[in-house]
Amino acid sequence: MNTTLMIGKLGQASGVNIETIRYYERNGLLPAPARSSSGYRHYREDDVKRLRFIRRGRELGFGLEEIRSLLQLTDQPQQPCDAADQLVQKHMAEVDARIRDLQAIRAALGQLAGCQSQTVAHCRLLEALEERWTM
Repeated sequence: MNTTLMIGKLGQASGVNIETIRYYERNGLLPAPARSSSGYRHYREDDVKRLRFIRRGRELGFGLEEIRSLLQLTDQPQQPCDAADQLVQKHMAEVDARIRDLQAIRAALGQLAGCQSQTVAHCRLLEALEERWTM
């Protein structure tokens, strides 16, 4: 089947908004589509698959350069999976570091929560933030 999609239909099919599609196109994550004589973009089913891949990668927290690397790997299906595995392992380590940072933030907030003061003049959270500001 050789059906083409206009950008709005591509967005609906892939779950990616139109401005983001244009952004990915400008940045080389999505190949430039064929254009009609009136300048309308005409996308293929492969573009839907590629955009879904990018969207899923973003949902997993991959950056655009990491996704670019993964897309390059998908374009070379005979290559060993080592490069993809290394990229995923690196990303998992970054996620683990973010989790540790978020847990530390949560612990700090837990110590500040539960202000027993009747007024904000003696609120522990506000006092702690003011201390940080003046340091």
